[in-house]
Amino acid sequence: MTALFEHSPWIEERADALPSSGNRHADLMAVMYAASAEEQLALIRAHPELAGKAAIDRTLTDASAAEQASAGLDRLTPGEFDQFHTLNAAYRDRFGFPFIICVRLTDKAGILAAMERRLGNEREVEIETALGQIGEIVRLRLKDSK
Repeated sequence: MTALFEHSPWIEERADALPSSGNRHADLMAVMYAASAEEQLALIRAHPELAGKAAIDRTLTDASAAEQASAGLDRLTPGEFDQFHTLNAAYRDRFGFPFIICVRLTDKAGILAAMERRLGNEREVEIETALGQIGEIVRLRLKDSK
């Protein structure tokens, strides 16, 4: 079974310990949003950079590898790779965590445009955006598991 959250089984464990609302995604999101700020940052930081070291080393989770491949991130030109590397570094330097986007809902050009645009956001906005994107990733992973 695919882990729904990257290296963060605690969310599913906490949701499983609570009464179910009948909507698994809503239950998981409630746990994620109720988590402490430190836990939320740890969740965000558990995600790999797009087209980053984990992709090159082939140490991505199976789900992340498939998701990045679906957006063509496993087939970057040298120029695209350099762009991703530069934007990943700028984003991590600015916010202290990796850029997160639900890659299954966009493509390479859309991801790059979002990276450039979101670099102008405030940190709090990016934390909320990252959590929302994690929610979309989880929604799709849940749909796949049915």
